[in-house]
Amino acid sequence: MSIKIYNSMSRSKEEFRPQQPGKASIYVCGPTVYDYIHIGNARPAIFFDVVRRYMEYAGYEVQYVVNFTDVDDKLIRRAAEIGSTVPDVSARFIDAFHSDTAALGVREASLNPRVTEHLPEIIDFISGLVAGGHAYASEGDVYFRTSSFKDYGKLSHQNIEELQFGIRVEVDDRKESAGDFVLWKGAKPGEISWDSPWGPGRPGWHIECSAMARKYLGDTIDIHGGGTDLQFPHHECEVAQSESLTGKPLANYWMHNGYINIDNEKMSKSLGNGITVHELVKRVKPEAIRYFMLAAHYRGPLNFSDDAIAQAENSVERINNFAGNLKHRLAAADLAEALEDGQHEELQEKVAGIERLFQAKMNDDFNTPDAITALFELVMAGNQYMQGKSVDARGLSLLQDALRCMDDVLGLLYAQEGDELLDEEIDRLIEERTEARMAKNWARADEIRDLLAERNIVLEDTPQGIRWRRK
Repeated sequence: MSIKIYNSMSRSKEEFRPQQPGKASIYVCGPTVYDYIHIGNARPAIFFDVVRRYMEYAGYEVQYVVNFTDVDDKLIRRAAEIGSTVPDVSARFIDAFHSDTAALGVREASLNPRVTEHLPEIIDFISGLVAGGHAYASEGDVYFRTSSFKDYGKLSHQNIEELQFGIRVEVDDRKESAGDFVLWKGAKPGEISWDSPWGPGRPGWHIECSAMARKYLGDTIDIHGGGTDLQFPHHECEVAQSESLTGKPLANYWMHNGYINIDNEKMSKSLGNGITVHELVKRVKPEAIRYFMLAAHYRGPLNFSDDAIAQAENSVERINNFAGNLKHRLAAADLAEALEDGQHEELQEKVAGIERLFQAKMNDDFNTPDAITALFELVMAGNQYMQGKSVDARGLSLLQDALRCMDDVLGLLYAQEGDELLDEEIDRLIEERTEARMAKNWARADEIRDLLAERNIVLEDTPQGIRWRRK
């Protein structure tokens, strides 16, 4: 299965060729854990979760690493504001990250390395850069000498003389050049710190990912990912320091997802329009949030609005209603009355064609919008099949298997945790309601109907009997 990836480094689509046949290494920059993640953080979490899932679908053994920045200026400020410590603040929001991303259907990474657990590796990395003339100490800090890396700017395609440095690239008279960036920050009074050859301090932002990626994935990663906002300076600086130390490419493929705007405005603290996942999942189905993120191509911008989320909720409901109908019809199917092989050929061909379309779109730079279109073609074909006269367990199972395979990549079906007990309870209540109506016990029948309605359970009459679905 040939997968093509748009490589930010080459600005072109390239066929994915892993370093080791059948294996794929992926490193995605994770959050600075000083607060709840916002929907901007959710986009790479969801998208690269799909990349990882599809790689596994395609037969790769995936090593998927997402780091946590658990010491940083923001963490130090937050701890001081609330009278806590940096470790306590980071632990609290790492737990929140896991909870919020799990709600969004994001599977746990293979590893979530933390900066504070990798100080020896980071210090060794910096020491190697100093020894090679790529870094220098200055008044307790250590800076990377950008002039020592002739290809600085190649990822973001900027000329070093024209670069506009990001907020975390500090201009300081202790630097040899304004473009040099910090690898080690000398400790200020009262700050959390670790001992080093240059005095007490803590790592700079960029060095952490280079050191941890190298430890767990080697000198060269197959795929390095993150948001477009990280391409410069963070990823550019990672390239410079890693390749200066190893002499090898840091990553063979670079992937960057686009920005999220809120009602056509850039999301920012100054505008006060940030939306946390922690709050959003309280009022919007997580699967709808996931659908919203995947319904647009990952490299393009995405605009969050109430209308867009409402449309996503309707689309997810349609997919899940189809899944519910399949489950209901399959449970009622008579396994003893299977159709002849020839009667399934048309359905088999149609489903196989849809699966090929799904794969083709995902193989083309993980084109999730068109992959979702293929999923809806399956929904339409399945609904047409279930409305026909020739329906049996074999055909229903074919549709259900195809749906499960496609959703194992996209993750749009409602979470099933804890549903089995609830399913049995609902089925029992429906059976009791039917018996109450037959006995003309209208009061009990109405009581059960109201109880189900309170649980957002909708009853529907079908030729196979009453079925239910979640509203």
